[in-house]
Formats: sequence, C-alpha cells, structure tokens
Amino acid sequence: MEPRINLFATQTGAKLAKRFAGLNAVLHESTLPKSVIELVSLRASQINGCGLCLDMHVKEAIAQGEDPLRLHLVAGWRETTVFTDAERAALALTEEGTQLTPLGTSDETWEAVRKHFDDEETVALVSLISLINAANRLNVITRQKGGDYQVGAFAQHG
Repeated sequence: MEPRINLFATQTGAKLAKRFAGLNAVLHESTLPKSVIELVSLRASQINGCGLCLDMHVKEAIAQGEDPLRLHLVAGWRETTVFTDAERAALALTEEGTQLTPLGTSDETWEAVRKHFDDEETVALVSLISLINAANRLNVITRQKGGDYQVGAFAQHG
C-alpha cells in the first residue's frame, strides 16, 4: 500500500512535525535515560504496527550505542534477562498505556514505575508514551512506510 498523503507537504503537517520535534527534544533533554526512550518508543510502535516509527527508533537506538540484541528482544521483554527492572517497569507502562482499557493502567505497574523513576522522569515517561502513540496513529492512519529513515532526520524538522 502506498502512503495516503505526505504529512509534511502541507502547512499543517509541517507545523505539527516541528511541534513533535520540539516535544521530542524536551524528552531527550530530560533525565529519562535515552535507552528507555528508545525502548519505549520501539515497544509502542510494535504494538501499533507503525513501520515508520519502528524504522526510526531502531536506527536511532543503534546510533546511540544500544545493543541490537536488546532491540530484537523488546517484543518479548517479559521472557528475557536483558532488561533492567526500571526498563521492565517502563515497558509495562508502555504496553498498558498503549492498549488502554476502561481501567487505565494498573496500580502495580504504576508502583513499579515510581520505584524506579523520580517525578521528572515519570512525567517524561508518561509524556513519551502519549507522544509516541500519537505519532504512531498519524503514521498508521496515513500508511507511512518505514525503511528509508536516516538517523537524526526527525530532529531536522525542529
């Protein structure tokens, strides 16, 4: 399937891309570990089937020095030994925040997140999960494709 529309070719799309890049920059300036940012972004994108975001976050994570094995194992994080307890808490919140139910996220997951992340990091994590889900939805609805992403390209829209 071909993309339905070029999101960045319209005035509104270009403005949104700039705002997304600005929000992304705020998250990367936060104290939330960069590895958590990429793992969370990757996991939400897997759940949502966003090829463009999968392409972007795999390449960005590798460029930041992430172990490719960990990236391959993100979908099965519960059954692996390569993620820290903090990363596991972030991935659990990502899954619950991406696949929302009427009950929202569990108290157990929230307690795990708060055990490992301070207020600043928790705000960044919750915002990141919200932002990546919004980006996934924009790209999936309009059928944007992955495969051609160049590291740092999204930052160029800022």
